[in-house]
Amino acid sequence: MKKLMLNFLKCGVTGWCIEISFTALNSLRRRDMKLMGQTSLWMFPIYGSAALLEPFCRMLKGKRPLVRGLFYAALILTAEYATGTLLADKDICPWNYDRSKWHVKKVIRLDYLPNWILAGLLFERLLTPPHSDRTPDRPNNAS
Repeated sequence: MKKLMLNFLKCGVTGWCIEISFTALNSLRRRDMKLMGQTSLWMFPIYGSAALLEPFCRMLKGKRPLVRGLFYAALILTAEYATGTLLADKDICPWNYDRSKWHVKKVIRLDYLPNWILAGLLFERLLTPPHSDRTPDRPNNAS
C-alpha cells in the first residue's frame, strides 16, 4: 500500500508538471510570451491514478515501446473519458475540447494520442525500477 501511495504521488505531481508545461507552451500559439500554465486540483487524483498502470508495465515488459505506448494511451484515454464525463455531468470538468474537430463528447481528443503514448511511457519509467544487466560482484574467496 505504501508503494501504491508513493507511486500515486509521483504520478500526480508529474502529471501536474506536464500539464502546466503543456498549457504554458501552448500559449505560444497565441503569441503570449508570459507562458502561463494552468491545471486544476481535480487533475492531481486523475494523474495520480496512473499509478494503477504498474501491473500492466510488468505485463508488457519486453514488448516494443510503440505497443506499450499504444496500450497505455488506450487506458489513459479511457480514464480521461470516464473522469471527464463524470466531472462534466457535475459541471466541474476543468477541460472542454469542443473546439477540436477530433473531440469525443468534448472530454477526449483523439489527436492527443501521441501525447498520451509518450505520457504512458513516462509513467512506465516512474513506476518500474531501473533494471541492471550486470551481475553483482562476487567476493573473491582466493587467499
